Amino acid sequence: MILVVKWRIAMASTRVEIIMMIYRHLRIHGRVQGVYFRGWTIETAGEMGLAGWVRNRRDGTVEALVAGDPVAVAAFVAMCRHGPPAARVDRIDETDVPAEPLSAFTGRPTE
Repeated sequence: MILVVKWRIAMASTRVEIIMMIYRHLRIHGRVQGVYFRGWTIETAGEMGLAGWVRNRRDGTVEALVAGDPVAVAAFVAMCRHGPPAARVDRIDETDVPAEPLSAFTGRPTE
């Protein structure tokens, strides 16, 4: 879990705002390629205000890195367990990972 601390100074007082973010790596197994899983993931993560990326893997899985508020990330992973209508998700392997610079949720080339 990564804690990002932002300092804001206003006139005579100091205010500390703590924002908690987590970074989670996902490997999604099942019928997840050729069913609009990547596109659905980009749309869903964008609507939820998450950052990260998604790509197909040559072994037939989908890989993603998602970053954001812990509650939003957990909700996103829960939604990925179903995916778009044509998908069948058998399992998701999840790993917490160190922070990396991310700005939006994007698609990456197959690897």
